[in-house]
Amino acid sequence: MELGVFTVLFADKNFEEMLSYIASKGIKAIELGTGGYPGDVHCKADELLGDESKLQDFKQAIAEHGLMISALSCHSNPLHPQKPIAAEADETITKTLKLASKLGVPVVNTFSGCPGDHEGALYPNWPVAAWPHDFQEVLKWQWEEKLIPYWKEKNDLAESLRVKIGLELHGGFSVHTPATLLRLREACGSAIGANLDPSHLWWQGIDPVEAIKILGKENAIHHFHAKDTMIDQPNTNRNGVTDMTDYANMQDRSWYFRTVGFGHDQKTWADIISALRLYGYDYVVSIEHEDGLMSIDEGFTKAVENLKPVLVKESVGQMWWA
Repeated sequence: MELGVFTVLFADKNFEEMLSYIASKGIKAIELGTGGYPGDVHCKADELLGDESKLQDFKQAIAEHGLMISALSCHSNPLHPQKPIAAEADETITKTLKLASKLGVPVVNTFSGCPGDHEGALYPNWPVAAWPHDFQEVLKWQWEEKLIPYWKEKNDLAESLRVKIGLELHGGFSVHTPATLLRLREACGSAIGANLDPSHLWWQGIDPVEAIKILGKENAIHHFHAKDTMIDQPNTNRNGVTDMTDYANMQDRSWYFRTVGFGHDQKTWADIISALRLYGYDYVVSIEHEDGLMSIDEGFTKAVENLKPVLVKESVGQMWWA
C-alpha cells in the first residue's frame, strides 16, 4: 500500500507548489480533481486531452517529484433532473475517463448521482424510507429508468478504455451503501466498484471493516479515502443520523468529519488497513481532509502521522511458519 492525498486540499497552491509540498511529506500518490464538486485547479482535462506536449509535461512533472496518480476525481450528479446540470457532469465524467486512459491512471472516482422522482422533477429525490410505498415507487423508477441505463453505458466505456469507476458511497446519492453499490455493479458491470470512504459509513451506522469484507469478497473496492467521522451521540438522539443541520454548526450536528485518528482511534484504523489487505486491496490510501476544527496543513499532517504507523507496505511473501 502507498499513502496518497486528494489534492483538492491545496487549491491555493499552483501545480508545482502542490507537488513539492506533498512530496515533502513523504507521500507517494496524488488524487487529482478534474471538475465537478472538487474543481479542476490542478488538472484541466480539456487542455491535457487536446495537447500531447502538455500531457507529457504534466506526467513528467509528477514523476520528477517521485509521485504517481492514484485516481482522477470528478464527483458530481450526472443524473440530476435539471438537464444542464446533468449534461455538464456527464461530459466531465466522460472526459475524465478518457484522460485517465491516456495517463495510465486506473481509476476515476465520482458519485452515482441521484435522479428526481419523475421526468419533470427539478431536484434530486433521495428515498430512505421503505414506507409509505410512494418511496418504493420512486426508488424503482430511479433505478430502472435512470441509474442502470446510465451506468451500464459508462461501465462499457470504462471497460473499453481499461479504466475502473470508483463510486463513493455517500448520503444523498443513490449508491450510498455496500448493498446499493453491489446492486449497480451486478446490473451494469465489474468496471464499477467503490471508492470506499469510512467517514460516510460511520454516520450511517455501517462498520467499515464489515463493509470492506462485503465489497472485498466481490473485488469491488477500486480506491480508498482516509477520512474520519466523530459521532455526537446526544445530538444523534435529537436529530438522527440523517441530520440536516448545517455542516458549519458543528456543536449541534449528530456527526461531523475529522482528520484520521480524531474520530476513531489508531487501533480502529489499523483494523481497517488490515481488512483492506486481507480482502485484496493493496493500492493507495488517499487522505481527504474536511475537518472543521483543524487547518488544512495541520489536519493533513496529523493524518499522515496517524496513518504511517498502521500502513502495511510489504507483501508477506512465503508463510515460513505454516
